[in-house]
Amino acid sequence: MTATDRMQPVDLRTLLNSAQLPALPQSAIRLLELSRDPENGPTEFAIPIEADPGLAGQVLRFVNSSYFGFSREISSVKLGITLVGVRTIRNFALWNAVFSLLPNPRCGPFDLKSLWQDSLRRGVFARAMGKLLGLRDGEEAFAAALLQDMAVPLLAKELPAEYIELLQQRESGRHRLSDLERQRFGWDHAEAAAHLAHTWNLPAEFVTMVESHTTTDVLAAEFRGHWGRIAVALSSLLPAVADDDWYDCAKFEATFEALRPIGNPPIQHVLEQVDREFAEIAPVLKLPKPARSLVDLYQAATTAIEA
Repeated sequence: MTATDRMQPVDLRTLLNSAQLPALPQSAIRLLELSRDPENGPTEFAIPIEADPGLAGQVLRFVNSSYFGFSREISSVKLGITLVGVRTIRNFALWNAVFSLLPNPRCGPFDLKSLWQDSLRRGVFARAMGKLLGLRDGEEAFAAALLQDMAVPLLAKELPAEYIELLQQRESGRHRLSDLERQRFGWDHAEAAAHLAHTWNLPAEFVTMVESHTTTDVLAAEFRGHWGRIAVALSSLLPAVADDDWYDCAKFEATFEALRPIGNPPIQHVLEQVDREFAEIAPVLKLPKPARSLVDLYQAATTAIEA
């Protein structure tokens, strides 16, 4: 493909319709179906999980991780769901299913394992931020933040030359990928992820949280009261694990402080919590610890700003 060809407009819907979009495993589809009836509980949710030995093993590893810290080993899927909650297990299973489907394109600096790390860190932050903002249940924000970038591997596979250039133009976080995508295509990966979520019949509010995660500039003006959307969008301002500096730190800090209810923990305490929870969950997913913690990056960024 020539440079001229690469600059031709790319219609997102046409691109996604022509791509071989992955289908969710039956176990994940069944869990989503069960979620639509609030009367369904651990007994019903355990059935499709136990029918998938790989998923059942992952769920039990998750439940027995240090993140939950149970004093004895949990060997029953049903008991595990009872102890940690239906939504927690459903969202863990959904993320596990989605990431098992994603391609791993050879596309410049793109690294799928790093995307997993970024997604987990953003999910943990979105859940903590949602609760800080008053959400009774931060699990929906957690899941949406986990999956906010799920379209990037697919787009990089379908448009490898374009994404090599875009990922290089990020300059390790100096520029946001979504801004570069909109300049190049007129759409971004958030819209593509929303299309995937809609195709999989995920809940409407979940689709909206994914689609709006790159619109952090309108947080206060348009999302006030939609705390899940705010939590997910703010999570997108966290640095990628591959980035050496946190270029969006000042914007993140200003938005966080504008939203933080009086008397709630300051930024550093929240970032410490995210670093700690990441370290507790990551081994279950066989994810390595990032080279630099969020607290380290925050301290370095604020020191640079003050200087």
